[in-house]
Amino acid sequence: MHKTNFTSRWAFIIACVGSAIGMANVWGFPYKVGTNGGGAFLLVYLFFVAIFSYVGLSAEYAIGRRAKTGTLGSYEYAWKSRNWGTFGKILGWIPLAGSMCIAIGYAVIIAYVLKALFQAITGSLMTVDTNTWFESFALSSYSVVPFHFIVVAGTLITLFFGAHSIEKTNKIMMPLFFVLFFILAIRVAFLDGAFGGYKFVFHSDWGKLADPMVWVAAMGQAFFSLSITGSGMIVYGAYLSKDEDVVDSAQKTAIFDTIAAMTAALVMLPAVFAYGMDPAAGPGLLFVTLPKILQDMPGGQIFAIILFTAVIFGGVTSLQNMFEAVAESIMHKFPKLKRGVVLIALCIICFGIGVNMEAITSWGPWMDFVSIYIIPIGAVIGAVSWFWVIKKEEIMDEINTGAAKKQGAFWYFTGRYIYVPMALTLCIIALSMHISF
Repeated sequence: MHKTNFTSRWAFIIACVGSAIGMANVWGFPYKVGTNGGGAFLLVYLFFVAIFSYVGLSAEYAIGRRAKTGTLGSYEYAWKSRNWGTFGKILGWIPLAGSMCIAIGYAVIIAYVLKALFQAITGSLMTVDTNTWFESFALSSYSVVPFHFIVVAGTLITLFFGAHSIEKTNKIMMPLFFVLFFILAIRVAFLDGAFGGYKFVFHSDWGKLADPMVWVAAMGQAFFSLSITGSGMIVYGAYLSKDEDVVDSAQKTAIFDTIAAMTAALVMLPAVFAYGMDPAAGPGLLFVTLPKILQDMPGGQIFAIILFTAVIFGGVTSLQNMFEAVAESIMHKFPKLKRGVVLIALCIICFGIGVNMEAITSWGPWMDFVSIYIIPIGAVIGAVSWFWVIKKEEIMDEINTGAAKKQGAFWYFTGRYIYVPMALTLCIIALSMHISF
């Protein structure tokens, strides 16, 4: 099966940042910062981001490039180095299933956003009672069918030419995502009472550092914000040139993902505090609280269009990666299949299953189950495979291919004895305490 590569390191990084930026950055990260010690939480979060991008993310890029393929082929390659290739073939399906299952629920959420954008454009969103409006589709079955289909089919169309079409669409959507959110952040800064939001984000309650769950929350947010799930980032690594530095690319991905999360926080929380709303509203923050604020804001319709457009860009670029991970693996497993056929099949499966759970009472538990069980287990399988199964000389050779600065024992030690135990700890906590990170 012929594969195309990203044309440059920055094209690769932009695509990976697009994958990493998602809904958790929009409504999860802001509240976690404020309720877990503000600046103290941020410091711990940045510490974990630095570790995970340095070893975990770079390892996923490296194994994809080494195996020259995505999820299924990479696990087979890693375990084959120990003569356990058959076992690797089986294990690879777990993180791949995580990508597909998340995509099914994620597409529903983006369909909600597309509906909000459509009504922002027509102006009808600016006159409704936002609670009633949100409940009218969030609590109903088959409530966003046309928007849902557009999201699934439209995203899959952007994958038709593989890395080239992923690159081209991300080069448009990702810069616009940042520009639009920066515009919103500037507008929100002029709201009366916005300072309370900044205080919520940046105050430093150092006493929170004595709470183990604050460290767990920061570790979980850092881990999954970078999309280190043992699947998605591997396939993008398969499209990376041998001339590029994977560690440097991973660190730049982390920097831009963190900027995106902070920008979202500096839009959401100051706006919420300016209007005395609840910063812990979850999905309601995006679909109830912010539309209510925008209704009262001068030029609110324009800013509503900007907001939901930016969120769609962040959501679609994440969904692209989930679909691509599955599509590439299926084509690797069955090389006679045409890309178009695989993409159409994914469209039918994703939409066919997802359309039956458009109510939040359906996709909410679905996403919780996948996030609590499948994703953490898949992430651990990946971590163990890259640092305990594949031979050290193999992974180190790939990490140092194209590297400006060669990595050595410190990188491998950090991955094997710090990163892997952290991934295992998060998995155990998720499974035992039923926590979705």
